[in-house]
Amino acid sequence: MKALLQIVRLAAADRTSAWALATLVRTKGSTYRKPGARLLADEQGRTIGVLSGGCLEEEIARQAGEIIADGQCRLLEFDTRRLYGCDGKVEILVEPISAAGGNGNLLTAIGDRLASREIVRVRTRYEGPILGSDLLPVEALVTETEGTLIHSIPLPVRLLLFGAGPEIEPLCLLGSSLGWLIEQAAHPSALTINFRPDAQTAALIMTHNFGRDLAALDRLLPLDLPYIGLLGPRKRHAELLARLHDFHEVNPAWLENLHAPAGLDIGSESPEEIALSIVSEVAAVLAKRRGGFLRDRATAIHDPVVCSRKVA
Repeated sequence: MKALLQIVRLAAADRTSAWALATLVRTKGSTYRKPGARLLADEQGRTIGVLSGGCLEEEIARQAGEIIADGQCRLLEFDTRRLYGCDGKVEILVEPISAAGGNGNLLTAIGDRLASREIVRVRTRYEGPILGSDLLPVEALVTETEGTLIHSIPLPVRLLLFGAGPEIEPLCLLGSSLGWLIEQAAHPSALTINFRPDAQTAALIMTHNFGRDLAALDRLLPLDLPYIGLLGPRKRHAELLARLHDFHEVNPAWLENLHAPAGLDIGSESPEEIALSIVSEVAAVLAKRRGGFLRDRATAIHDPVVCSRKVA
């Protein structure tokens, strides 16, 4: 997700350059990335994004200038078992993207949708007479057909931070390094009445002030966010919830996504360790994972991606 945000931001900032957009459309066996991963290259072969462990990017960059010049899409196939010692096959569509100019292009349109936190689905045709990608309308009903990848791009994680303290800086650094959008507020009143929650929004309450923590809980719990974290000991959390019950009825369902104390159990003590613990827990919750040891996982780490036709 971070690489895609970097790609759309670059396209929005540099509206005079043309690009080559590489999209991983189909895989077989063990591969570094899944279908939907993207890489952007310019005429000089400079790239943003990763499609492999470093073995394919050079060849894609080498062809980027030609693709930009002739304006034709190319479907590249790599047998990574034979060429690079990996255990899979990949197909990558590389397509020219015109300069954004004043009217924008595919990349700036994706960026605008993400900024508005709207549904983003990109259709990439990699077989047939018409090749290339387009942005589907929000309400469009489209099924995936042979030779077509429909990629639903998840919204970037938005982390709402309420409060101050030594944990704030490492939290912001870690979150930003992951491509998360960090929104800080000293007081819960900063959250407007027309705020729209979504499945990729998490909140963390760490004001170190009982009244403000109470106000933040009162404001956030009814929003049904997938994650609300609260710093401090269990006794204080119980007191906050008891006081909240004194004011009005609290729906038990609101408390299901409340993580108090916030964070994974990794023995955190320093602000940096606490930040790591919290960021890891947020990532696990949003991915619907428990955050345990990978060695103890009985099933595959990543969910399988269903392609429209298998690579031969």
